[in-house]
Amino acid sequence: MRAIIAGGTGFIGQALAAELKEHGWEIVILSRAPSRVAEIFGSGVIGMHWDNGDWPDMLGPETAIINLSGENIGKGRWTAAKKQRILESRVKAGRHIVEAIRSSGQPLAVLIQASAVGYYGPQETKPLDESTPSGEGFLADVARQWEASTVELDEMGIRRCVIRTGAVLGHGGMLSQMMPPFRYFMGGPIGSGFQGVSWIHLADEVRAIRFLLETPTASGAYNLTAPTPVRFRKFARILAETMHRPHKLRTPAFIIRLLFGEMADELLLSGQLVLPKRLLDAGFEFRFPEVREALEDLIG
Repeated sequence: MRAIIAGGTGFIGQALAAELKEHGWEIVILSRAPSRVAEIFGSGVIGMHWDNGDWPDMLGPETAIINLSGENIGKGRWTAAKKQRILESRVKAGRHIVEAIRSSGQPLAVLIQASAVGYYGPQETKPLDESTPSGEGFLADVARQWEASTVELDEMGIRRCVIRTGAVLGHGGMLSQMMPPFRYFMGGPIGSGFQGVSWIHLADEVRAIRFLLETPTASGAYNLTAPTPVRFRKFARILAETMHRPHKLRTPAFIIRLLFGEMADELLLSGQLVLPKRLLDAGFEFRFPEVREALEDLIG
């Protein structure tokens, strides 16, 4: 099998490429700087330019596309221009992939379409699964349009899985931003600490994507989150205990809003408790179902 990964030089993409390569997949990374692909991955991984006409020639019944493209939502203040880039980077990538598939006239084994638990909007009172309708807010709107950018493939009879990913724990991403305050004895909950954290270990994230790639009956939306979401105050306590640091220094919500603006309310001070019901029903087994063992594996 061949995997064409859009967004493959990112945090999740690099780990996914390594996972698939280890299991015998041929890896193609779509990038606007193909030379960077060689710098990151070395030999054995093919880098191709997003915008030229060559990569669709690699489509076929043994080829899968994993679309992870999108501007980092947690980096930089949400100005109007930043919000537009967040949305357009996702929607344009999906539409570009659909057009390339349609123009090539070639079949495709499966498309894995990235999305996020932000699809459900801020909902703190009850656990959510894939049957829960989309919520309100900027991130929910982005997720809806992100998912819809490749929905035409359903009508073309191409298998498509939408992965609504939570906070991915690994050497990078959310954890790298959270650890410095704890390291210097300044860590603790932010805001009320009641906000839900739907998390997943990076190893389980890429294993789940491979599982969906290799399960011919899998299609539709899947929550890629561990089966035990937690409140932020519990996450902060376990992180502090794993790092052997205190966790009593709470950061008030008004300071978070001053620092991060609109992003504070949508991304930091609210959340959801999302369950991977369809993934579990399909038979996937998590290597790290509990947050303590996930953090101990990464930093313990």
